[in-house]
Amino acid sequence: MRWFFLGVLSVCAVAILTGFALIRQGRGFSALEPPTPMERWIAREARALALPAGAKSRMNPIENSAETLAEARVHWADHCYSCHANDGSGDTVLGKHLYPPAPDMRLPATQELTDGELFYIIQNGIRLTGMPAWASGSSHDEEDSWKLVHFIRHLPQLTLEEKKAMEKMNPKSPDELREEQEEERFLRGEDSHEAIPEHHHY
Repeated sequence: MRWFFLGVLSVCAVAILTGFALIRQGRGFSALEPPTPMERWIAREARALALPAGAKSRMNPIENSAETLAEARVHWADHCYSCHANDGSGDTVLGKHLYPPAPDMRLPATQELTDGELFYIIQNGIRLTGMPAWASGSSHDEEDSWKLVHFIRHLPQLTLEEKKAMEKMNPKSPDELREEQEEERFLRGEDSHEAIPEHHHY
């Protein structure tokens, strides 16, 4: 029996190495190429295998209230927007250029995960993707992650009013900040062509 398992492992190892060789020969490891169906399957299986046994069954200890969703909405707009977009579609410059791209979190592949699985992914990230680990070890940090789980569940029902409110909370690039300042100066009747001092963050 031991030799049988060793044989199976050897065959799998050879298949994986052959697959990598073919990918590299055919199109390299460029992140510009969309993931193949095999790569997507491997990524899903790797995510499932990486979850500890107890993670799936954990229950969300935070009440799903309007206040909870409001707090999570602010957190999402500030911290998650750049990769996942306000509506969870992943339709952002960064989200679309990750490898694999950020998923559309409104779809069943995400919505069918348990609360415990979503919480674990937020806290611990997913290796070999762009999803970082956000755990800091504090109870407040865990509360924020559980609130985000509720917000992820809410994404398919996100309203246009909520999206508009979130846009005002999204991080701004230096160019966007400069454009806003120029608009404000113009509305005040000031010369919009004057040089605007740059703000430096230390």
